[in-house]
Amino acid sequence: MTMPKQDTEPTRALRGLDDSRPSVRLRAALEAGTTPDRRFVDRLVERCAVEPDFSVREMLTWALTRHSPSLTVPELLTEVRSERAQARSQAWHTLSKIGDRRAWSAITPAALADADDEAARSAWRAAVVLVPEGAGPELATALATQLGRGGRETQLSLSRALIALGEAITPTLRAAMTDPDPRVRRHAIATERLARDPDAGFEFAIEEAKRIMALGPAGQEG
Repeated sequence: MTMPKQDTEPTRALRGLDDSRPSVRLRAALEAGTTPDRRFVDRLVERCAVEPDFSVREMLTWALTRHSPSLTVPELLTEVRSERAQARSQAWHTLSKIGDRRAWSAITPAALADADDEAARSAWRAAVVLVPEGAGPELATALATQLGRGGRETQLSLSRALIALGEAITPTLRAAMTDPDPRVRRHAIATERLARDPDAGFEFAIEEAKRIMALGPAGQEG
């Protein structure tokens, strides 16, 4: 008589990642991170690309950060070139949490200008985490090409990414304040105001930018 094979912990966790219940998938991801195993990495990365539940996606990312970067980073660098927007977005998000600067080479102008807002926002956040010393001005210039893009959340994400670069953004923002596109000018001015006074909030910074633009060049002094 052949006895049924018992599930090992890795097998149970891997199967749980495909369960229809978010609570089961969450536990499976937690288990994969609590007891890291190289056999988990491919499946965790694959699941990130399709997982619909935010909490589960965050646990998948956490689980990947618990594994060796030598295993996870190459897989994630493949994902940032995926045709699936969620795969790109989640891969950038996870790379920003791992913080391994070997991923910096994947921060290209194309990645920062991703047509999908969520993927672009994740790439911006990853970029400011991964940027090598001395490359801040170059990154600021690349990020500034996205000024004026999208709605409030997208613009706020870009402003935060730029502000995280510190003084490196000053020349870039000054140049953008004279851009022919009013959306770019407004966003640049708002970002500069937000950098000066983070407690004021983005909405206030945008309203200030509108007022300054209405006043013309004189309004930009000070």
